[in-house]
Amino acid sequence: MTRLFPAVVCALALGACASIPDVYTDHDPAVDFSRYHTYSWRQKPEGGTALHMQRIVTRIDQQLMAKGWQLVPADGDVAIAAHVASRQEHRLDTFYDAPMWGGWGWYGPYSWWGPDPYMRSRVTSYNVGTLVVDMFDAKSKRAIWSATAEDVIPDTPSEINADIDNAVAKMFIDFPPGPR
Repeated sequence: MTRLFPAVVCALALGACASIPDVYTDHDPAVDFSRYHTYSWRQKPEGGTALHMQRIVTRIDQQLMAKGWQLVPADGDVAIAAHVASRQEHRLDTFYDAPMWGGWGWYGPYSWWGPDPYMRSRVTSYNVGTLVVDMFDAKSKRAIWSATAEDVIPDTPSEINADIDNAVAKMFIDFPPGPR
């Protein structure tokens, strides 16, 4: 027990450092997922580092295999396509350092004396990454399931790996969709 405790605390601390991506899933309610047992990759993700793209494919494979699906080189029941994209966003932060109201109040950010000399603004840029996973019925070529994960891209490889793990796990938490 005493050996297990430090490992559990360390795992919880590392898990708390990773952010939890926003994940959205959708599926065709007319599709019976119990008839699918195999899958093939139609398109593996591109756009990031080779290691991160490999990690995404590996995590998706692990999730599907844990659900009882089998990866086949070609002609699976389901074809999977994954895409990765990123975009830069900006945030504007304004700070008021003046004593009391510092010109803010009844007259807005400007007082009778002009702009508030205690107001300063800063622009922060950050990158947002998106992972999209789509599944298609291989025979009919119709879309049957889709998931999207989006989050701010962390700075370190270990945080990026944790984000990938969290995103893919969250995507497949209620997979395969069944009758409600």
